[in-house]
Amino acid sequence: MQLKPLARSLAVALSIVVIAGCSSTGGTQDGDSYGSQDGSSMGAGTSGAGTGGQYGSTTGSGSSAGQQADSRIPEVRTIYFDYDRDTIKSEYESAVMAHARYLRANPNAQVVLHGHTDERGTREYNMALGERRARAVQRFLNIQGVSNSQMSVVSYGEERPAASGQTESAYSQNRRVVFNY
Repeated sequence: MQLKPLARSLAVALSIVVIAGCSSTGGTQDGDSYGSQDGSSMGAGTSGAGTGGQYGSTTGSGSSAGQQADSRIPEVRTIYFDYDRDTIKSEYESAVMAHARYLRANPNAQVVLHGHTDERGTREYNMALGERRARAVQRFLNIQGVSNSQMSVVSYGEERPAASGQTESAYSQNRRVVFNY
């Protein structure tokens, strides 16, 4: 008789734990990880905001060319991701930094971050992965001082491929986030 209330309590507690676990955002605000809610940012995929001085190359120059560059939308508007990953590759950090500089210098500018995936996986999973990729870029920009009010996120999942076909080349072109000003 007393076992039923205990079982109900355990079921409710388990449900709450599952829901709380699903709402986790992953990553940290100090730059330890720019994405990966599932712990897949281990090892080389993790990029820290304070590593290696990659971002300091234009800040110390004091030239007007740097300020002029900040007034134009950066040319690279698409960054690509590894299969089933939502961490920003180190080769694209400089491109995302250029967008951060532009957005900080132009506080009225708005950007929509479009998250995309390749066709592998379920539609629902790909919609979530596209959103995680776009949110990883949003977190990176936010850490660099860009206001959340300047950014919005849209996930298209596998619905708007950049390349058709079932080759690794086509898949790699579809795993992306596009900056849309």
